[in-house]
Amino acid sequence: MRRRVVSLLSLNEKSAFNNVMHSRLLHDMKKRKVSRLLLKFVKNFLKDQCITITINDYMIMKCSVNINISQNSSLSLILYLFYNMNLLKACDNIKLRTNFINFVNDINILTYKEFTKCNCKVLSEIYDRCEQWSKTHDIKFLITKHKLIHFTRTFKWFNMKVDVKLMKHQIDLKSDIKVLKVQLNFKLKWVIHMHHVEVKLVIKQKIMQTIIEFTWDSSMMTSKQIYFVMMRSLLSHKVIIWYTSQRVKDHWKSLNVKLRSIQEKAL
Repeated sequence: MRRRVVSLLSLNEKSAFNNVMHSRLLHDMKKRKVSRLLLKFVKNFLKDQCITITINDYMIMKCSVNINISQNSSLSLILYLFYNMNLLKACDNIKLRTNFINFVNDINILTYKEFTKCNCKVLSEIYDRCEQWSKTHDIKFLITKHKLIHFTRTFKWFNMKVDVKLMKHQIDLKSDIKVLKVQLNFKLKWVIHMHHVEVKLVIKQKIMQTIIEFTWDSSMMTSKQIYFVMMRSLLSHKVIIWYTSQRVKDHWKSLNVKLRSIQEKAL
């Protein structure tokens, strides 16, 4: 069986919601065979949007805009998925062995081959397609904030220092990277993720203690609810990815000890 290495390119979009063109969004939705009734609903949802610009004490009059999706509505996330659909389609290629992990404007392109150099070549090709999409959808990529990382547990077999050049710009090669709020290490170990979680938990623990101390007659039930909202939600975020069961071969025993210690401090 051939050894393979996985490479991930993390893209950074500039002000995604603010640059959405209404006409292009409706066109993309129509292309996906969305019903006329829903198209009319979305068109009315986007219509009559205004902005007011204030600089110190000077206020510019309200003016209508034909771009931007309101971030206050849960519908905005769904609409941006339609807007991004062609981009995601460009990132997903069976022949090149590429796939994507994304949420709204957090886009990460994955590929795997026998050599890191081959991976970088594929990522460069896919990124060219992303740039073509950005020109038709008025979205700008902040190329200076793109990140590259190679993943493998047998890193001695691969050249882990190979980087990629996109649009004549050298992309920084990272040893760890954050994907959808999960910290990933190039060795596929979860020590760094747990460290980041622990740092956040210490801050939230202090906030939780302050809330409970300054709330008169706070019951055990109330304290427990605060704990679940503030602490447990952070611990359990994407747990299916970074935690392995005791029955699994790669189970990390020290992780259980760490988690128990963190929870005991909070309780």
